[in-house]
Amino acid sequence: MNNLEQARLVINEVDKELVELFKKRMAASKIIALYKKENNIAVLDKKREEALIEKNLKLLNDKELEKYYLIFLEGILNASKDYQKDLINK
Repeated sequence: MNNLEQARLVINEVDKELVELFKKRMAASKIIALYKKENNIAVLDKKREEALIEKNLKLLNDKELEKYYLIFLEGILNASKDYQKDLINK
């Protein structure tokens, strides 16, 4: 097996893990959405989002990947907010 094939196997494994983690994260987002709906709280909590980004960038601790991680994280945050909005507006 060459390096390309090995790297693709790693990516396939990571993608499987990401799917499970995504489902787990969205389940938590659902709980948050229901709480926000019951308590008439806006979906966007800018301070929380900024703190989350800052905390996760520290965990990443890799300047080379920071730009790409921000793109990745923004996608996750947007999906979570969209899901919460959909749940609240049902």
